[in-house]
Amino acid sequence: MKRRQLIKNSLGLMTGLTLAQTLKACGGSSPDSSPPADSQAGSSGGSSTAPSTLTMVHGGGFPNSLDLHRVGTNRPAYGVSWVLYDRLMTFGKKQLPDGSVSYDYTILEPELAESWEIAADGLSATFKLRDAVFHDGKPVTAADVKWSFDRAVSIGGFPTFQMKAGALESPDQFEVVDEKTFKVKFLRPDKLTLIDLAVPIPIVINSELVKPHLTDDDPWGTEWLNNNDAGGGAYQLGEFKPNERLTLTRFEDWKSGPLPQIATVTLLNVPEAGNRRALLERGDIDINFTLSEKDEKELSESDQFNIVSTPIENCLYSMDIHSNPTLNGEENPLGNVKVRQAIAYALPYEAILATAFYGQAIPLSGGSTTPQSLDWPQPSPYKTDLDMAKKLLAESPYPDGFTTTIAFNMGTKEWAEPTVILIQEALAKIGIMAEIEKVPDANFRSVLVEKSRPMIMNDFGGWLNYPDYFFFYAYHGQDATFNGGSYKNPTMDGYIEAALASKPGDPVYEESVKSFIELAWQEVPRVPLVQPTLAVAMQPNIQGYQYWFHRQLDFRQLAKT
Repeated sequence: MKRRQLIKNSLGLMTGLTLAQTLKACGGSSPDSSPPADSQAGSSGGSSTAPSTLTMVHGGGFPNSLDLHRVGTNRPAYGVSWVLYDRLMTFGKKQLPDGSVSYDYTILEPELAESWEIAADGLSATFKLRDAVFHDGKPVTAADVKWSFDRAVSIGGFPTFQMKAGALESPDQFEVVDEKTFKVKFLRPDKLTLIDLAVPIPIVINSELVKPHLTDDDPWGTEWLNNNDAGGGAYQLGEFKPNERLTLTRFEDWKSGPLPQIATVTLLNVPEAGNRRALLERGDIDINFTLSEKDEKELSESDQFNIVSTPIENCLYSMDIHSNPTLNGEENPLGNVKVRQAIAYALPYEAILATAFYGQAIPLSGGSTTPQSLDWPQPSPYKTDLDMAKKLLAESPYPDGFTTTIAFNMGTKEWAEPTVILIQEALAKIGIMAEIEKVPDANFRSVLVEKSRPMIMNDFGGWLNYPDYFFFYAYHGQDATFNGGSYKNPTMDGYIEAALASKPGDPVYEESVKSFIELAWQEVPRVPLVQPTLAVAMQPNIQGYQYWFHRQLDFRQLAKT
């Protein structure tokens, strides 16, 4: 079946008037010791926009908040927070086989901390802060760092879970030594602790700017930070009009790295992939980030733009299946493992890859029944087999099928909508009638948190490139945001925790990783579909692009010639 027969949508190009209105509205080292701070200046770097400005569009939704710690903040907001705020450390970089540049999680480099030292017993790290200031001119102090870290481990939800992934769990672990010295005490030796300080969550917030806005109902100032800038990063907030545009301006007093070449960044909200492509082809924007798979394929066949496509490590697109016996107070057929296995055998993997992804993804079906390596993701043993699907469903308490729903994020509709339509058709062949729920992008993170949908399309990717980190978020019984199937199994938890407590090369680590992968395939609370790629199209005069694990653009590294 052709993709265009699946969806009646309006991906045609904008009219010239609409394009003009849109643009007019928007005008205006080793982990144990720190290496020397990088002092190299960025390279010189448009389209029809000025050399010191960058205008871009973004697939996958639009930032719905300026507060990364707020419940429901979506992935596009990560990129804004990444440049509004500093972290103590950042990652180094490496060249990939295709010549493109990626972050390197094995190398930690200074950001707000100009140096750090690990204690002789390996149970603490002491950071020396730069002589830096926030956007309002207030000096950055260790007290700000502590307040920010206390917030991250205490506010709950995703930020607290992320900190816990690195064994950062209590405000008692954070100490102000003096105004420019900050200490982190480790609960135990853990391979994730230091690198967890370089992910988006442990931002450093101007605590004195936020404190006047604290209330008994909002002790961490989330309502105020939702729409306001309290950072000291390379860019400061210019204008934020939700669901329309966001503008950032370079912070001239930034001290935590080379001053960016781009002075002003404007992010436009253009939901339709075809319209984003039209803006790029007209030269009205500099970057089309997170290309649809269709545009990735077609634009790659021309030499008009710079195209970079990178497999997203530690990431898979999946259909998550709610695995609890009850859901919303009612009996849940999906809580039966044979039902979930039947669904996994019913899915049309090859059609999904060809139709929804235009072949621009790595297939994850038809693998061995036992893990062949520690690589993640790797192909699961499931492949399309309707006879097996019908047999398994007949062995379940629901041999005649049932009705259910599949929810997906409209911010990812380019791939998610054709995928769920194909899945809907396939499940009907074995007696499972699924209605489709379209969730607005701004609400989808809240839906993930609620755990209230029977089946949901998920695109989780682990920030820290270890399989146990992915499983801690996606399969552990603590039921993190990205455990879309709300899966809980003490045996699985034991395997994950054993892997987290060990390191690659340790026999315990290898045994634990293979065990939790195999159990995930047996229990199938999520059905792996593909490993995606992250693709970006840039005008020829854009330089400095680098792939990041958080799947967002780092404006600090970009330049226009």
